[in-house]
Amino acid sequence: MPETFITIAIDGGAASGKSTTSLALAEKLKLMHVDTGSHYRALTLILLTNHIPLDETNVKIALKKTVLETTLDGNRALIAVDGKTLPAQALRSEAVNQHVSHVAAMPTVRQYLYAYQRGQCDIARSLDFAGIVMEGRDIGSVILPDADLRIFLEADESTRVARRAAEGHADAIATRDKIDSTRKTAPLTCPEGALRINTGHHSLEEVLNQILTAVKNF
Repeated sequence: MPETFITIAIDGGAASGKSTTSLALAEKLKLMHVDTGSHYRALTLILLTNHIPLDETNVKIALKKTVLETTLDGNRALIAVDGKTLPAQALRSEAVNQHVSHVAAMPTVRQYLYAYQRGQCDIARSLDFAGIVMEGRDIGSVILPDADLRIFLEADESTRVARRAAEGHADAIATRDKIDSTRKTAPLTCPEGALRINTGHHSLEEVLNQILTAVKNF
């Protein structure tokens, strides 16, 4: 077990640069990386595949029969649903993009994932990582409110749409922003005291340097 354990929470809207930044940061600091967005995408994909109506009642019934585990790919923690790790391409499909914000807004879904997501810290410790970088939309505000460092990434809509297009994906950025920021349970928000960075104004290296400077000040 590491003597000290670093927790870094990175939040932001769709295509704000969370995954690119989080993965690069985790690699540089040799920490375990957790993408909580993939958790919601995985559940959305499973629900769609099994033709479960996307309402609270039916989703709650379906989740009672669902088992979540964690597998590791290098330093990346991947969610496994009922023993299966789902392909990244399927998680980023147009169908999942269209429904994931709706599914993620359900209190039933967020409550279901809460303990699993917080438990990633214990998994990282058990695997002798010196810490964890967890990205999402409510990490610094709900999942890890006492994280050593909380970061909020943002960029204008046109920049984020262009990023998705460059990745070959279609994503309704404005619609997802509205759903994510106005949902009643754990809305997307910049946590008070978080380091706020506009990724549209900085290169990845510049963003990482800002974060690493903050890490040195722990």
